Amino acid sequence: MPVVFVHGNPETAAVWDPLLAELTPSRSDVVRLSPPGFGAPLPAGFGATPAGYHDWLAGELAAFGEPVDLVGHDLGGAHVVNVVLSHPDLVRSWVSDVLGAYDPGYEWHELARRWQTPGIGEADVAARFGGTVAERTAVLVERGMGRAVAARVAAGQDEAMGRAVLTLYRSAASGGLGLGLPLERAAARPGLAILATADHVVGTGEQRRRSAARAGARVAVLDGAGHWWMTEDPARAAAALTGFWATIR
Repeated sequence: MPVVFVHGNPETAAVWDPLLAELTPSRSDVVRLSPPGFGAPLPAGFGATPAGYHDWLAGELAAFGEPVDLVGHDLGGAHVVNVVLSHPDLVRSWVSDVLGAYDPGYEWHELARRWQTPGIGEADVAARFGGTVAERTAVLVERGMGRAVAARVAAGQDEAMGRAVLTLYRSAASGGLGLGLPLERAAARPGLAILATADHVVGTGEQRRRSAARAGARVAVLDGAGHWWMTEDPARAAAALTGFWATIR
C-alpha cells in the first residue's frame, strides 16, 4: 500500500527528504506528489484554487487503484483533508498539520494576508521568487527551514510558483480552504493531526485540537517543533507517523 506525501507552499517535494530518509527502512512504497506550480509545471488553464487542487489530487490518487496512506503539510495538508472529505474511498488513512485552519475562529497569518492584497501580493512574490537561489535559500532558513533542505527547495521556486500562490491564497480568502463539506466527514477514515507547538501559521493549539476532535483524528504533539517539523526532527516525525500507521487495522 503506497504512502503518499503532498507538500505545500512555498515548497517542492525536497522538503520531505530528511523525513523520508528516516522512513525508508520501514516503508519502501513512498510516493511524493507535487501540486501544480509547486515543484511541478503549472499547466495553462489549471485552476490553482482549493477546488482545482482537490480535483488534481483526487485524480492522482485514483490512479493508484487502491487506498493509500496520505500525508499532507501546509497547503498540501488542506488538499489532503479536502480529498478525505469528498473521496474517503481513495485513502486508508490520512495525516495533516493544518486542521486549525478549518476552525471557525481561524485567522490568516500575516504573510497570507499580504499575498491576498492586490499590489502588495504581487510585489512580495516577485521579490520572494525572483531572487537568486542563495537569496531564496536565506529567506527559507530565516523562516525556520534547515539550510540543506532550503537550498534544494529554493532551486525549484520560480515565477509560476508565485502565480499559483497568489491565485490560491486569494481564492481561499473568499471561500476558505475547505470545499464547504463538514469536517466531521473526515472521521470516515483514521486520521492524525500533527500539532507542532511552535508552528504559528496554522491556528492555535486549541483550534487545532478542536478541529482534530471534529475530524475524529488522533493528535501527535511535536513539542517545540515549528512549521517545517519534518526537517527539524525527522526521526521524531517518522516515529509519530509509523506509530499511527501501526494502529490501523
